[in-house]
Amino acid sequence: MIALLFLLYVVVEVGVLIWVGSVIGVLWTVLLLIAGSAIGMILVKSQWRAVMDGFRRATRGEASPAGAVADGAMVAAGSVLMFVPGLVTSLLGLLMLAPPTRWALRPVAVALAGRKATVTMAGMEFASRTARTRGGDVIDGEVVDVTGPTTGDTFGTQGPRALP
Repeated sequence: MIALLFLLYVVVEVGVLIWVGSVIGVLWTVLLLIAGSAIGMILVKSQWRAVMDGFRRATRGEASPAGAVADGAMVAAGSVLMFVPGLVTSLLGLLMLAPPTRWALRPVAVALAGRKATVTMAGMEFASRTARTRGGDVIDGEVVDVTGPTTGDTFGTQGPRALP
């Protein structure tokens, strides 16, 4: 699957480079690549500062933590895309780094992250229930053994307790 995605990436990037080169010329295409990278590096530096400021405001309660995390994720993705060679990835990276685009995509990123968190929480609950059925109990997120020290009874020193 990864090899297929990489092959698709190479085909798309080479196709776009050939098309743009035939439309505007090879020299202008090379200059476009260089200019996109330069603008991207300037945006990476400035937007990471903005993201860190957003995290500071979120910790003080002045801004939404979900928005700060979504901005951080999009700037991180845009930064990675700026280091991947090609016109398409540079364009996508610039879009992720540009504040107006991030503002428009922020609700989508928060919704996707919320859905992923729900799946993760469901997985954690499954792990907690599995731990309980193996002779342990979960108290404050830790698996605690409730067997007695020498007798091996399942009540220990806390007395009988019904496990859910």
